[in-house]
Amino acid sequence: MSNTISAIIIDDEKNAMESLALKVSKYFPNISIIHKFQNPLKAVEVINKKHPHILFLDIEMPVLSGFDVLSKIKNPNFEIIFVTAYNEYAIDAIKHCAIGYIVKPIDNDELKVAIENALKNINQKSPLEKNRQLLENLVPKGNSLIVVPTQKGLSFIKTNDIIRFEGIDGYTNIILKNKTTILSSYSIGKFCKTDKLRNFGLAHKSHFVNLSFVKEYLNEGYIVLTNNDKIPVSKKRRVEFLNKIRNNTC
Repeated sequence: MSNTISAIIIDDEKNAMESLALKVSKYFPNISIIHKFQNPLKAVEVINKKHPHILFLDIEMPVLSGFDVLSKIKNPNFEIIFVTAYNEYAIDAIKHCAIGYIVKPIDNDELKVAIENALKNINQKSPLEKNRQLLENLVPKGNSLIVVPTQKGLSFIKTNDIIRFEGIDGYTNIILKNKTTILSSYSIGKFCKTDKLRNFGLAHKSHFVNLSFVKEYLNEGYIVLTNNDKIPVSKKRRVEFLNKIRNNTC
């Protein structure tokens, strides 16, 4: 391995990304930031070609979460340092795999510790198996996982467990099949743009529904779900929504 360590930063917030890049360059001049991405989809292509030593990865991003990005990497043989705005976020899957993470706003000492640990791991062992274990823990087979910001931190929810999303004053209530609900700081519009929720349909501007849980459609303009929730279907969305139910595609 050369003395220069290559690194890539992925963060949808430009200011946060640039600030991190400056800190890394200041404290670790032997680390070369070869790419910075706000768009995680573009980042995946480059990571698969460039094979960096270290990846600084934001967790909560639109379209693809940090975990979604990892699941698309063919050979994740690099050190991962997660970057998150949620200081209560810490899950067993990450702790078990000894993955590093830092919390926004980034503390200089915490950043130094995370990078020094990453450099030790690079010198001592391959992180490939560790990362594979991480993905195995985070990405259930046959069931997509979405990362949802909440008041407490982050929730990791299987899409098959979600009955519907309900928009409330800029927030979103997530109703699950186990009869629990989760309040997210995301607006319902962000969930509507999430690639993993293709099997959902927007029945109304405030109701984004898992089509698998639709039990019946009532002529007065409502659908009834398997949990017996009765949801309005707006007139302007009715034809498109009913076609989605028929085709069960998004």
